[in-house]
Amino acid sequence: MTAFADQTCTALATVSGCELEVPLVQGGAIRYANFDYAASAPALAQVTARVQELLPFYASVHRGAGYASRVSTDCYESARGSVARFLNAADDQVVVFTRNTTDSLNLLAACVPGDTVVLDVEHHANFLPWVRNGRRVVPIADTIEETIQRVVAELCSKPAALLAITGASNVTGELLPLERLAWIAHQCGTRVLVDAAQLAPHRRIDLRTSGIDYLAFSGHKAYAPFGAGVLVGRRDWLDAAEPYLAGGGAVRSVTSDSVEWAPAPQRHEAGSPNVLGVAALAAACDALAEFDETTVLEHEQYLTHRLRYGLKTVPGVNFLRIWRDSTDAVGIVAFTVDGFEPGQVAAYLSAEHGIGVRDGRFCAHPLLSRLGVDAALRASIGLGTTAADVDRLIDAVSTLVENGPAWGYAKTEGHWNPTPETRPFGGSDGGAAPCGF
Repeated sequence: MTAFADQTCTALATVSGCELEVPLVQGGAIRYANFDYAASAPALAQVTARVQELLPFYASVHRGAGYASRVSTDCYESARGSVARFLNAADDQVVVFTRNTTDSLNLLAACVPGDTVVLDVEHHANFLPWVRNGRRVVPIADTIEETIQRVVAELCSKPAALLAITGASNVTGELLPLERLAWIAHQCGTRVLVDAAQLAPHRRIDLRTSGIDYLAFSGHKAYAPFGAGVLVGRRDWLDAAEPYLAGGGAVRSVTSDSVEWAPAPQRHEAGSPNVLGVAALAAACDALAEFDETTVLEHEQYLTHRLRYGLKTVPGVNFLRIWRDSTDAVGIVAFTVDGFEPGQVAAYLSAEHGIGVRDGRFCAHPLLSRLGVDAALRASIGLGTTAADVDRLIDAVSTLVENGPAWGYAKTEGHWNPTPETRPFGGSDGGAAPCGF
């Protein structure tokens, strides 16, 4: 029996926006129920505190002798240690800061000296960049076991430099056996890259014991605000490749006729870096490392099972699943509702119930096509999710199926919106947002 098997399962952490109240189209306001962690997780309180602490010292890094610049430089460089410790990176693995996971994977794609093998379940970030260096796509099977055999067959058919795989599906949350795949790839002389954008915020990753050669994830999915990501991996490819960006900070010396590039990580970090974003990412890694793994896992699994069980009782709700033999997933539930477009359901949940979910194709078009749907809904769970949030979502979907929406909705330029829209927003509509922006 899990410690959370009751109706009082509360948040494990304080996150930004946890007390946010949002307006409803029918009038009034309600506390926002956030089920969009898989897109961007709200910042942990420890992370926002760290950013606020650093803001007065925010200055140029690597190039200034002033005290603020020295503090910012120290924070930026020490952040590499936080990330390395969080992942238990090996001695020959270097930490490169980027804008996000997509940026990290594009950087690595420019460094890989040969073909890259991918599955057709990948987020576009781990599917599109590899075209430049010989992408070979392995179609998944109905089971993980058969999918692995297809990977083995592909790797044995001809040499490949890299196997690039997802750590956890951004659509269904399902996990692949990463250590096993890394071992298989290494037997074939192939290195392994893991897109850990959805995995790192939920499960601890040990690069030393897993055999993973390269790993990428984003701060904004791991409870850190601002645009910072990271690529961690073996130094040799990164040192041998041309710089990802040519510019200041990536060089040792420059003349009119020549340039001597710096080794990684500086080699691929030209220009002024996102100091606050990197500090936030490091603070998130430090904070996540402090949580008890068992407690986090039980919290997530309890709420995910509660959500699945509740939605399963609602007529017309259908779940998405990739492999029929998968037994583990992070806190993501993808589903459709018969008779309603996903975008309409998402608009209804937001407008009438103050619930945020994701709808669409999730930047995973090949996977959605394989699963036989044009679009779906995705509810994702995190450290700030509670049992009360889960029950609100279940009740709202049940009400929709039983009674239909209480408000009118229309589709304009591919997006569903309530008609009329009575909630205030800042921006082009001229309205004033509740928070004054």
